[in-house]
Amino acid sequence: WKKPVQNHIVDMTQWGVDYTFDCTGNTNVMRSALECAHRGWGTSCVIGVAASGHEISTRPFQLVTGRTWKGTAFGGFKSRRDVPLLVQRCVDGSLEVDHFITHTFDGVDKTNDAIETLHGGNCLRAVVRY
Repeated sequence: WKKPVQNHIVDMTQWGVDYTFDCTGNTNVMRSALECAHRGWGTSCVIGVAASGHEISTRPFQLVTGRTWKGTAFGGFKSRRDVPLLVQRCVDGSLEVDHFITHTFDGVDKTNDAIETLHGGNCLRAVVRY
């Protein structure tokens, strides 16, 4: 492309999209996602974590024209309050998670194998049974 992706998206949608989500951790993509958000009410949510020491920046115009830049950690859940509830929902079957588990490893000694499999890119979630 001869112009940045945000320009294409703004052109295609006539002013941008209502919501953008960045999961990459790449600060350039975070900025592009904000610039894809609709003037006046668009919201860009940063989910990916940038490498240590990296900073994110934008032109003030992007924010004073009504765009909102938000971040989220852990999906907005509060760990002390919500994780026990999520675990209980998994145990009682009201929250189905089994279809997300693509690999299972038996024994703590297989932990490194599980990590390598995750890093290989062909695994959605790995479970180590002990």
